Amino acid sequence: MAARKAKRASSVAVIDIGSNSVRLVVYESLARSLVTLFNEKALCGLGREVQSTGLLAPDAVTKALTALRRFRALCRVMKVGRVHAIATAACRDASNGPEFIAKATRICGVPIDVLSGKREAMLSALGVASGVYQPDGIVGDLGGGSLELIDVHGSRLRKGVTLPLGSLALQDASQKSLKKAERIVKLALTPLAELKGAGGRNFYAVGGTWRALARLHIIQRGYPLHVMHGYEIPAGEALAFVRRVRRLAAANTLASIGDVADARQPLLAYAALVLEYIIRIGQPKAIVFSTYGVREGLLHEMLPPKERAKDGLVCAAQTLNKLLSRSSRHAEELVAWTDRFFRIAQIKETPAERRLRHVACLLSDIGWRVHPDYRGEQTLNLICNGNFGAVSHEGRAFVALSVYFRYAGLKDENEPPQSVRSLVSPAMLERARILGAAFRVAHLISAARPGVLPATHFRSKGRKLILIFEHRLVDLVADRVGNRFKQLTRLIGRSGSIVRK
Repeated sequence: MAARKAKRASSVAVIDIGSNSVRLVVYESLARSLVTLFNEKALCGLGREVQSTGLLAPDAVTKALTALRRFRALCRVMKVGRVHAIATAACRDASNGPEFIAKATRICGVPIDVLSGKREAMLSALGVASGVYQPDGIVGDLGGGSLELIDVHGSRLRKGVTLPLGSLALQDASQKSLKKAERIVKLALTPLAELKGAGGRNFYAVGGTWRALARLHIIQRGYPLHVMHGYEIPAGEALAFVRRVRRLAAANTLASIGDVADARQPLLAYAALVLEYIIRIGQPKAIVFSTYGVREGLLHEMLPPKERAKDGLVCAAQTLNKLLSRSSRHAEELVAWTDRFFRIAQIKETPAERRLRHVACLLSDIGWRVHPDYRGEQTLNLICNGNFGAVSHEGRAFVALSVYFRYAGLKDENEPPQSVRSLVSPAMLERARILGAAFRVAHLISAARPGVLPATHFRSKGRKLILIFEHRLVDLVADRVGNRFKQLTRLIGRSGSIVRK
């Protein structure tokens, strides 16, 4: 009971009052790797008339205040420890914004931070930096009321800029004319210095309407992994796609290419238009979609510097290891054990490849409660579709395949689905097979108990790899262990044997 109360007290929520949607997201705790407990949005359209009238629409205000009452009640029901509230373009630009914020503050019971455009850009970039591994490029956060652009390289951020090019704002300013909207976008983006630095780098697309475009592209492409975060499209392919979206929108046939929420459909053409000109002017190499943005950036900023510096993917894997593995310490020992194996076997790897290997070690036992016949399949799906960031789709697939091979084995009839194999290169697939084979040896030796693997050692003698057991473990030596070790060494073109010390 005390643990449950402490967990509730550590939870944190963000109420995000945007120009198009009003959203509540509740996270398990303020941590380097955020875990979402609850997520709900209401499409209110607060900013749909701000450009033409200077006001938040009365019916939109009513919808937003009703949503906020529900969100506040949900926070009470969930006993959320801390609630933070922010508001963006529509509330800062509308003349009746302060009046709305005053009412909203009384409902929410907490101060509402009306973000400036530059601060919104900075928080969005912080969110991307927290959820993308070593980002390098331009972050673009497209909301209903504005577009924020900011350069990010690792954890280093440059000064951002905000423009009134949000989907609702464009629709309003152009009087629902795509031709007028195009002139507005072209005029605003062409001279923009912030886009000049995008050449040959990534463009990180943040915002619900751009995510809807990514969802359409995934459906059209038949892409096997329906995870928005980290989904990547080469710039040339993205340019052709957004132009097609614009044509279909002009012909009112957009619904023919995928399932899009009715409230989003009218805005997709404007989002596609903005992205088209960003690609044409900035010349990025790829568009990478991020579900991490302002909310995550706000919480990331609150972490102590030491926590912010941690690897988000590793933190997520450590959490899952503690929750789902038989022994979290054994997984940590497996990291060191595979370090020794890769070093003695002289298997070269980059720092990025080593990072993914360590993550796979931490997740190598999370499927033990599943029926043995389905452990490979279930863990493959869990890791591929896991709600965590700081990893590419290729990285997800590599980790998932490594753990799959640990459970399913290496026989041809147990090959993983082609849909997942297609996400990695042939070299990465082979590396995942080798790592899975190493897991099969290690878990057979130790039964996933801590204190065992540190008492086994590797030695290289010519083309032979030797696995040495310390005297206290000699009774663990068996033909099955020897056979699996030989299977592992054959994968790297070596022979193998076991020795009792």
